[in-house]
Amino acid sequence: MQVAELLQRALKLEFLSAEEGLFLFENASTAELMHVGNQLRYHHVPEKTVTWIIDRNSNTTNVCIANCKFCNFYRRPGHEEVYITTIEQYKQKIEETFAFGGEQLLLQGGHHPDLGLKYYCDLFRELKSLYPNLKLHALGPPEIAHVTKLEQSTHTEVLQALKDAGMDSLPGAGAEILSDRVRRLISKGKCGGQEWLDVMHAAHNVGMTTSATMMFGHIETNMERMEHLVALREVQAKKPKDAKGFIAFIPWPFMDEGTLLKKIKRARNTCTGDEYVRMIAISRIMLPNITNIQASWLTVGKQVAQLCLHSGANDFGSIMIEENVVSAAGAAFRFTADGIQNAITEAGFKAQLRNQQYEARELPENIIQQQLDTKTMIVD
Repeated sequence: MQVAELLQRALKLEFLSAEEGLFLFENASTAELMHVGNQLRYHHVPEKTVTWIIDRNSNTTNVCIANCKFCNFYRRPGHEEVYITTIEQYKQKIEETFAFGGEQLLLQGGHHPDLGLKYYCDLFRELKSLYPNLKLHALGPPEIAHVTKLEQSTHTEVLQALKDAGMDSLPGAGAEILSDRVRRLISKGKCGGQEWLDVMHAAHNVGMTTSATMMFGHIETNMERMEHLVALREVQAKKPKDAKGFIAFIPWPFMDEGTLLKKIKRARNTCTGDEYVRMIAISRIMLPNITNIQASWLTVGKQVAQLCLHSGANDFGSIMIEENVVSAAGAAFRFTADGIQNAITEAGFKAQLRNQQYEARELPENIIQQQLDTKTMIVD
């Protein structure tokens, strides 16, 4: 294999094998990967804009029986700190989100042994009846798999019921690494890699838009990362022609602070800025049928995320009014609406607010007014 030949094939949108992706990742220079990743980005998204979103990542419950070794957020049933979010709490969170200019709730939780399909359908219907304009980007494949088992049903039936109840889109949560060797060691209580992919395929078949993720930099091999990307690409290739399928891919490095995975498996977050940029670029190269690649500023910070915008990424994610899971393991970066737009502008792009479907939104009036007030203060 030759680096130049593989990069030329990538520029023609060819599907590279996992072995070919591994060869590129381990042999191509960062500059070469960035160059090709950037060219492919402009093939998919020609405009020199970078998108971002305002949403809130809230949790239905912290009760979980999956026992993931990288998660500091969950509590076992019966623990004194367990909770299930109430409607009144949701109302406060949603109204705050609207006040910040957001329109979406990224709603996830744990594998609660007593919360089945009826609970989520009733919850979604009530939230949509209270807030008809609210978008619910909710749950994730492991939660769908968990509910399916509780109901002794099928992924398709569960997803269709949730969609009918008001669920708008399905996040790519719980992918970690789609290798069962890895999953047995870090998240044995969650669905296997193939079931995660099966849930996503079922979601695409019922017309639900989804995203895909990867949490890397713990105990996986570079080959397992490439196999993960190939598996996502294959599911995307099977989606119905009129479906968006995976609308975006978001990779982020393992956050290790205080995790059982760090204590027991001695897994540490050793991902450098250079490695993250390379992962963004190789993701763009290996996923020619997924339009949007998001840089995870929450886990890598502003400067590295800005560099990713020249390496294949075209999206900067959310200001995240609330986020509890990754932050509990050490992700400490934060952005305001002004801050995220300024970071995009500093990197040489036009910032464009979007919704979950990657459709452009006008800036809310309160954000425009805040920007005008800031400019007035500077002039004065």
